[in-house]
Amino acid sequence: MRLALPQAVLDTADRQTTGKLGEEMACRELERRGYAIIARRFRTRFGEIDIVSDDNGTIVFVEVRARKSTYRGSAAESVTASKQRRIAAMALDYLARADKLEARCRFDVVAIDHIGSEDVQLRVITDAFQVDH
Repeated sequence: MRLALPQAVLDTADRQTTGKLGEEMACRELERRGYAIIARRFRTRFGEIDIVSDDNGTIVFVEVRARKSTYRGSAAESVTASKQRRIAAMALDYLARADKLEARCRFDVVAIDHIGSEDVQLRVITDAFQVDH
């Protein structure tokens, strides 16, 4: 007997696989650039921070966005203002838990377009956005 899974389940599994591959690629590139990875998939009450790293004493919260195609926009374009606010809330939660509220920090984005193809394009956007205090 062969079990047919609903398309929504298949799509979710595909997104998770793409996301994990993107995080692996992002970590390798960040480490190549000298970042020290502190945490991956850090859970907060607001959601999950993809990567927390240290770049020469600055705590860097990294959002990884990976897309198989740019049909619905690029990976970088998917980091909307509302997503930025959620990332900032998660970062504040992290800093409070780590007792590092006074630490220097910034928000980077690793945008990966055409993941899984020979034409993959990975971009690290340093200081990708600012948040109001």
